[in-house]
Amino acid sequence: MSSSRPQPVSDAEMTPEIRAVFDDIKTSRGIKDVNNFWRYLARDPATLRRTWESLKQIMAPGALDPLTKEMVYLAVSVTNGCTYCIASHTAAARKAGMTEAMFGELMAVTGMANETNRLVNGYRVPVDPMFD
Repeated sequence: MSSSRPQPVSDAEMTPEIRAVFDDIKTSRGIKDVNNFWRYLARDPATLRRTWESLKQIMAPGALDPLTKEMVYLAVSVTNGCTYCIASHTAAARKAGMTEAMFGELMAVTGMANETNRLVNGYRVPVDPMFD
């Protein structure tokens, strides 16, 4: 019986293209297996490869350190209501050094930013010249 709900790619269904991306993810992250996100994206190998290559580039150390990047990703995930991404990036941020106090402040800033953004949008507040 087929389901209308998408399913993850199983090991038996993996093509060499998918396996190459999965192997790169495992090697890059030092993990034994890929998480569900990648297994679902593998239904479209082009999207899988493109997303992995972009994520690998964006999340690499740069002007922002890995912890800051994970915390930004977490804040955006909270704002967008992505339960999966919240769990994944909370774990990654904790692994990168996020403490409970940092998490608490991050959630406070994220909540405040969302509240004030909505107030600004609701009141249609024009941008002050000094911010242009």
